[in-house]
Amino acid sequence: MESVGSIIMYWVVAIAIILFSVLTVTTRKILRSATYLLFTLFATAAVYFLMDYQFLGAVQIAVYAGGIVVLVVFSILLTSKPGDKAEKLASKKRALGLLAAFAMLCVSGYALLSRCGFFAKMPEMEEVGMKRIGAELLSSGEGGMLLPFEAISVLLLACIIGGIVVARKR
Repeated sequence: MESVGSIIMYWVVAIAIILFSVLTVTTRKILRSATYLLFTLFATAAVYFLMDYQFLGAVQIAVYAGGIVVLVVFSILLTSKPGDKAEKLASKKRALGLLAAFAMLCVSGYALLSRCGFFAKMPEMEEVGMKRIGAELLSSGEGGMLLPFEAISVLLLACIIGGIVVARKR
């Protein structure tokens, strides 16, 4: 049985994720949006810590909150003036965006409710150690993620080179 404190903490973190996610996509200042994204990623790491996945939380902070947000801010500073505001959306685009957001809310809600204990009984899961997870993820066999991992590293290298090329043209 979970304690009341952990349930309250979960809801505080969940509300923070929702709040900062909405602020990320609704603010018109791009650097402020990147800052809200950083807060969203930190709150996501807090969810991992609440579930006792310390390694995943640390990776979330190091890779996403640390690396990716710094890369986004670096790209913003190279390609635009930090004080620039985004143009206002036309009403047609806003309605289409709200429709897409509502559709994703319905799909996400269905996926969540169909997988939780309300509608389906979840099978018991075995405890898996970090050594086994790392070996499975970075294997080259079936289900291994070595090739996508290498492809993403090449993609990030191409993005860095592209950023340098854009910066040199200015």
